[in-house]
Amino acid sequence: MTASQTTDLLRQHGLRPTRQRIALASLLFDGHPRHVTAESLKEQVKASGIKLSLATIYNTLHQFTAAGLLKEIKGISDVTWFDTNINSHHHFWDTSNNHLIDIPASSITISNLPKTPAGKVINGVEVIVRLTDG
Repeated sequence: MTASQTTDLLRQHGLRPTRQRIALASLLFDGHPRHVTAESLKEQVKASGIKLSLATIYNTLHQFTAAGLLKEIKGISDVTWFDTNINSHHHFWDTSNNHLIDIPASSITISNLPKTPAGKVINGVEVIVRLTDG
């Protein structure tokens, strides 16, 4: 993605294209689905020669999520993961190497969901299949 395309993407989602946002967006939105933590992205940022604090990376990831550019995945490990694939899908979680792998939504059939508490509606179901070395 070119710098101009990155700037346009941020503007289309209501985000001002700051230097930090452009740098992180160019790493995240390269056309390939990615799963990152703030810490793993910090390592990638450092390796590319960009200087950003971990706090800035966290804040920007949450801004991208609020703008609809990322999906936040919680409950897999003690860290929050961010997914560039915002479409409905599920995940394999490889516990032996802390790696997420997409599972197409059509690969899993979900039925017999419980009745929701009063005043609540289901807004999504995501399945996480945990893997380990055999």
